[in-house]
Amino acid sequence: MKVLLLHAFPLDPSMWDAQREVLAGHEVVSPSLYGRGASMDAWAESLLSELSGPFDLAVGASMGGGCALALERHAPGFLRAIALVGAHAGPDPPERRPAREQMIADLRAQGDEEKAQVVEALRDRPDDRAVVRSFRGPFLVVVGDRDEMISVESARALAELAPRGRLEVVPGAGHYVSLDRPDVFNSILRDFLEEIAGA
Repeated sequence: MKVLLLHAFPLDPSMWDAQREVLAGHEVVSPSLYGRGASMDAWAESLLSELSGPFDLAVGASMGGGCALALERHAPGFLRAIALVGAHAGPDPPERRPAREQMIADLRAQGDEEKAQVVEALRDRPDDRAVVRSFRGPFLVVVGDRDEMISVESARALAELAPRGRLEVVPGAGHYVSLDRPDVFNSILRDFLEEIAGA
């Protein structure tokens, strides 16, 4: 199967190294999301211009989940199944805006324009819950029970939006589930791949 891995901020594609064993035998693509512009739409357009789809599965961690939904919005059918890991589909909460603005200013002061643009994309992310509602493929939401950014309740609500959505809660994991509990996450990923193969 073709699997697209979309990383979290401020990490990079190496965050998926612990999943390589589970994904052995699959065609895996894990692009960097940096340097693709200052919006999720720009990221999706950039990726669509260089990736040959469709993909059987996209796994998006945090901001990578928003990118996966943007891909599906721009090119319905490009993804057969989606797994959102420590991610949400709504717009950025208003209470986060001051912290986002400060981070953008700090990154620009450090000369890191690529990451400043990423934070702009997070600040201005669209509400893609309609994409979740209309997605007909297998849709998995994974959240850590210690995630300080995504609550289990909001993750459950997101999974319930999708026609074929389901939730997996990982005990002892924070926002970066695949890094915090790679053993549990890999088991969930392996089972989801088997589900997709049998769909």
